Amino acid sequence: MADPHRRPIALIEAPTNLGLKPPSAGKEPGVRRMPDALKAAGIMEALGLSNSIRVEAPPYRPERDSATGVCNLQTIPDYSLQLAAAVGQVLDSGTFPIVLGGDCTVTLGTTLALRERGHYGLMFIDGHCDYLTPTSTGTGGAAGMDLALACGVGPEVLTNLKGLRPYIRNEDVVILADHDITEDDPYPEPAFFKAKLNRIDLEAVRDAGVVFAASKAIKHMQAKNVDGYWIHVDVDVLSSYVMPAVDSPLAIGLTYSELSMLLQALLVDKLAVGIQFTIFDPDLDPNGRLARELVAMIAVALAH
Repeated sequence: MADPHRRPIALIEAPTNLGLKPPSAGKEPGVRRMPDALKAAGIMEALGLSNSIRVEAPPYRPERDSATGVCNLQTIPDYSLQLAAAVGQVLDSGTFPIVLGGDCTVTLGTTLALRERGHYGLMFIDGHCDYLTPTSTGTGGAAGMDLALACGVGPEVLTNLKGLRPYIRNEDVVILADHDITEDDPYPEPAFFKAKLNRIDLEAVRDAGVVFAASKAIKHMQAKNVDGYWIHVDVDVLSSYVMPAVDSPLAIGLTYSELSMLLQALLVDKLAVGIQFTIFDPDLDPNGRLARELVAMIAVALAH
């Protein structure tokens, strides 16, 4: 018998690598193959789906824009509009979208879709805060700027699609389990500190307990009277001991069990409206083991 409280789900493939720098000369980032790898690892069967929606990305170009220094600046905006349209269609049908990146620039399309529909928040689960700008990133990769861009900080061609800047307000963001800011390695972007984002870093998540940290984040969203919240998951939030197939691996990070508990606690709340997973690179997983483990975790987290 079907659970009357369970929302229907839809899988959206967003195979983009436009937001990353080349991993080496003449090579493009492998994250664009993330949806294909997870499908090969059984995610459709694990989620009980027979079809998916695919938003193809334009070809990758390593050259940086001469004015801003951002890679693929000419193609990311149009791709974000296409992804926003696909996510918006799913949301309007009363279905829960699950977006498989690609790199973190999918955040522009997903948050734009939300902005077109009301006042939404963002649960940002990531090993990094991604609040860099073209000046501070050093790489030209918009994937390291995605949160800043969604909050209206950065080149207007990315931050003001359809004249809707910001897609998410700073005060409607909760960063969870990041581990890229330490006293020894201070964050290089002043705009991040000016934004005064609500942040529960990895140490704070563990000190409070995963479920309590999730509850605290949900209460923040409730206090902001959002219409709902989107969940962003960059798999580099996981320890590189369990997930090394990312572009910026760090040994410290969540375990699969911790991430699964965190997601379950967020997803069970009625304010959760969609989720995205990003940055898994199949080129760094030649035998497919990591893809299968990631699929298993996603299936458990989304079970309810």
